[in-house]
Amino acid sequence: MRWEALFADMEAQLEAAQAAERVVEVADLTRAELAGVELGDRLRAALGAEVRISVAGGHVVAGQLLEVAAHWLLVAEGPRRALVPLAAVAAVRGLPARSAPATGEVARRLGLGYALRALARDRVAVRIVADGTELAGRIERVGADHLDLATGVDGGTGAAQLWAVPFVSIRVVRSD
Repeated sequence: MRWEALFADMEAQLEAAQAAERVVEVADLTRAELAGVELGDRLRAALGAEVRISVAGGHVVAGQLLEVAAHWLLVAEGPRRALVPLAAVAAVRGLPARSAPATGEVARRLGLGYALRALARDRVAVRIVADGTELAGRIERVGADHLDLATGVDGGTGAAQLWAVPFVSIRVVRSD
């Protein structure tokens, strides 16, 4: 009987040690998996949710998250829309703990220029928040790293002024 109790005790100790190893292994695997999660993955998991986004320069975009691309996201602020370059995001509130899979190759190629060209094509009146300035007008042209914004086109105050705005300075593009 003593031997059976001894072996039963040894078996219980072995099972406890294996269970402890599994806990450590699961924790390590979880940390390793989380290390590969990008902000875009978390944002994609929040599609349709209400979010609050702080962007560089102290501006805030708050509303329903409508779209997330590789380099930008689109938020409905009531009837208006706000296009935010992912590089301008300083902090986000309202994200779930889970993440969504990465976008496909085609979606990855739809950069900020693609979204801005759509706004230019549709002749949408916009308000651009850039580093230290805010401009209102229509996007006339979109280059590889900048856009040309015509201001004063709807005010009837004479000829429009054309501003070249580098993508890296753009914080938010709002529908006007």
